This record gives sequence, structure tokens and C-alpha cells, in this order.
Amino acid sequence: KTKLLPLAASIALCFGAASAQAATFDLETAGVPEIQAAVDSGALTYEKLVKLYLARIQAYDHQGPGLNAVITVNPKALQTARALDAERKAGKVRSALHGAPILLKDNIESADPLPTTAGSLALRDNITGRDAPIAKRLRDAGLVMLGKANLSEWANIRSSKSISGWSAVGGTVRNPYVLDRSACGSSSGSGAAVAAGLAPLAIGTETDGSITCPAAINGLVGLKPTVGLVSRTHIVPISHSQDTAGPMTTTVEDAAKVLTIIAGSDPADPATKDADARKIDYAKGLSKDALKGVTLAVARFYTGYSPKTDAVFERALKDLQAQGATLVDVKEFDEGPIGKAEGVVLYTELKADMASYLASTDPKKVPSRTLADLIAFNRATPKEFEWFGQESFEKAEKTKGLTDPDYLKALADSKRLAGPEGIDKILKNTGAVAIVAPTTGPAWTIDPLNGDNYGGSATTLPAVAGYPHLTVPMGDVTGLPVGLSFIGPAWSEKLLLNLGYAYEQATHHRKPPSFLKTIAP
Repeated sequence: KTKLLPLAASIALCFGAASAQAATFDLETAGVPEIQAAVDSGALTYEKLVKLYLARIQAYDHQGPGLNAVITVNPKALQTARALDAERKAGKVRSALHGAPILLKDNIESADPLPTTAGSLALRDNITGRDAPIAKRLRDAGLVMLGKANLSEWANIRSSKSISGWSAVGGTVRNPYVLDRSACGSSSGSGAAVAAGLAPLAIGTETDGSITCPAAINGLVGLKPTVGLVSRTHIVPISHSQDTAGPMTTTVEDAAKVLTIIAGSDPADPATKDADARKIDYAKGLSKDALKGVTLAVARFYTGYSPKTDAVFERALKDLQAQGATLVDVKEFDEGPIGKAEGVVLYTELKADMASYLASTDPKKVPSRTLADLIAFNRATPKEFEWFGQESFEKAEKTKGLTDPDYLKALADSKRLAGPEGIDKILKNTGAVAIVAPTTGPAWTIDPLNGDNYGGSATTLPAVAGYPHLTVPMGDVTGLPVGLSFIGPAWSEKLLLNLGYAYEQATHHRKPPSFLKTIAP
């Protein structure tokens, strides 16, 4: 095993003039509380912090291991940090995340001078000058937009043979734990960047697994919220029935703080009409005792990714019991009909929703106005077909629109089977408050010729139902992280965060990455 460390991961900070000792501030482990403590002590400013992260991006992402996790850095980041330092000095603190740097997945627009590409060369000039509502919420709360994170191109919907983490714009994201392993997708850059200490916080997006899989595989906390809790306006879409943005962080507490900021109604996104009434302070009252006296349904039908993952999961179940939880096994559940219906929904909505998004962009910067235009662009652009094709795009182009009876039936069937007859029924039959499962197996070897060797995940039920899904580190398999999923009914984010927090605080399984070149046989 070869470990690459081109830049020290930590710096010494002197906490107070009278301090005789230097405290270690580690970019790989520091969450928001550690950042704010260092700033409070006078040992750090937000400007210095941004400089540290920018230097680490240069050393780890552009050089050294070459993670390819960050597509672009924001030229305004230091200016913003200086302004936030001045505000804090003047006594103005906008939120608990004031001054904290954050990366946005590069399908989320921001008003900074950065393109929003979704990883595609077709959008390489897509500088819109507008904030997605979630970006504005983050900006108003005093976060520093550090840059944009790489992703699986078009959020992994272009081809069933795609490589998770590859985009024509950003190249292939590498897993910081073992560099020849996948970072999963489609929020691969968000996951790899936070895991590697390139930023303390990131936003990902998920249609089915795109937050929770890369979070689990990169040893992070990832939360896919209830569809409708977080705005999707000015985010490059796949499906208005399943798309949502969510936080990817090193701790449950930080994820809760980010969710508190980004949740809320948006008049331009009808799905969020109830969000203001539903949102709360998700970080308030997080309890280490949240597992005591609760019943959890164990999704045995989501095991079998690998024997070693199953062994780690069994240990996690013992840890849950040790914290006072009662477990009820659920051995069987047939996802087959859900997956079939989901495909019809995603392809149909992709064609319609993509056209709506493209219509909102500047035609001088984005000549492609429809999915058919994107298909033609890809055919004329060899780099887009470097590793795989676009059969999923072509399948979506053949769909018949949002009034098609086959689509409407698939939408109704998939929602019913995953929600009322899926998650809701499992919880009712077991008397459980949430479902637990291994999120997915360990990261597979990157294989550009054959595509992903993906073994499955616990993502489809909550994704199709539109229900929340939290993953928390539960250990590792030969140095590769695996996650524990907490899945609940609609609007149960507070519950899931509490359960995940209690498990996290009892186990502390997250470890910083090793940057190994490979795992020796």
C-alpha cells in the first residue's frame, strides 16, 4: 500500500496570546464547531480558512492524488470571507454557519462568475448570474461559496454504462480512501471533497442514491430530504418527482445545520408549498439518547452487497441495541415493480424537465434547447463519448410527455408501492419509527471500459417514495468506508437526524482518508 500525502493535513494554531500550547486544526476532521472555536479564539479568520482550503484543493485535487473533486473554485471566495470577517468583528453573525466554506455540486446555479455545467461540455458557458434559491439561502446565512464540485455527468442519467464520477468537464473523481476506487455518484465530487478536507461542507443532489451512495462510500454523513422540503429551482433536473438537494458533511450536527438553512418554500417550485410549515431547527435538541426505547425495522432485503459489509452491519445492529433500540427483522420485499415503474417516470420527466431548464438559460451561451439538441451535441463532440454513450438520453427522447397514460400509471404505481405499500407499511407492520439498512457496499474499482461494478443500495424505496434517507458512517471494509442508512416516513428528517446522531456519538466510526494508490491483493 502506498500512501500519498503531498500537503500536511493539519496546521498549528495558537489559541490566545497567553496560550503555551498550540492546538491542532485538522482540515480532514474539522467541522463547523471547530472552525468557529478557532475563529472565536482569534487563532483563525475566515479569510485564512479559505486560503487553507484553496491551498489544499491545489495540492490534493489538482496535484498530488489528483482527486478531480472540484470543477471550479470561486474567484470571489476570499472577498466574501473578508467581508464575513468584518461582519463578525462588528458583532454581526448571520447563522451558526457564518463564514463556513461550502461546495455546490455543479448542477446547482450560483450568482458567482462560475458556469453551471452538470459536467457536460454543452453547458460549459452556462454562467447564469443567478442564485438557485438554496444557494441564496446559504449566501444569506453567511456561508462562503468556495466553488463547484465535480459530478457524474448529467447526474448519471445519460447512460446505463456510465462511470460514476466521470464528466467531460471535470474528468473522473477518485475516492480519497483508495485512489483507484469509485467515489460513487452522482454527487461524487461533493463526497470526495469533504472526505479529503477540501471543504467542511458540500451540497449534493439525489434522484436515486446520488447523495447517500457517495456519502457512504466516502465516509460521510449524507441526507436526502423529503422531496418538497428543499427548492429545486435553478438546479439542472432529472425528475421533479424525485429530485432533491441535501447536505454532505463529516458530522450529523453539521448536516442538521445545513438543512436548517436550505429548507423552505419556493414559489417557483410547487412541490415546496408545505416546506415552510414543516421546517424546524434540525440541530436543536440532538440527543445522544435518541435510540433509547425506539423500535427499528431491519431491512434484511437490503443485505448481501458483500459478506464483509454484512458483518459490519451486524456489528452496527448490536451497537443500536446497546443504545436501547429494539430491532425487528424484515426479511423480504420485492422492489422489482418499483424499479420498472421508476424507469418510466425518470425518462419521461427527464425529457420534459430538461427542456424547461434549458429554456431558462441564455441561448447565446447554451445553444442546446431540448434533450434532442443535447443528443445531437454529444454525437458531434468526441470527448463526450470517450468512455460511454447516451442510450438513456435516447430512451428518454422517445417518451411521450407528462400526459402519457403509461407515464401517469407508472408514477401512481411507483409512489404507491414505495410509499404507502412500502415504507409506510413496513413501519406499521413492525411498529418501528424508522428502517435501518446498510447503505451500499464498499467502493468498487474504477473501470472506464466496463462501467460501474455496482452491487446495489438501500436508496430506491425512499427515493421513489420521496421520503427522507440519512446515511452515517458505520465502519469500513478493508479500509473502504460503508454507511448505515436510516429511512423514515415523509417529513421525518428531525427523527432520522436524531437517530443518526445517537448512533454516531456512540460509535465514532468516521476516519480520515488514507489516499492509498490501491489495495494490494
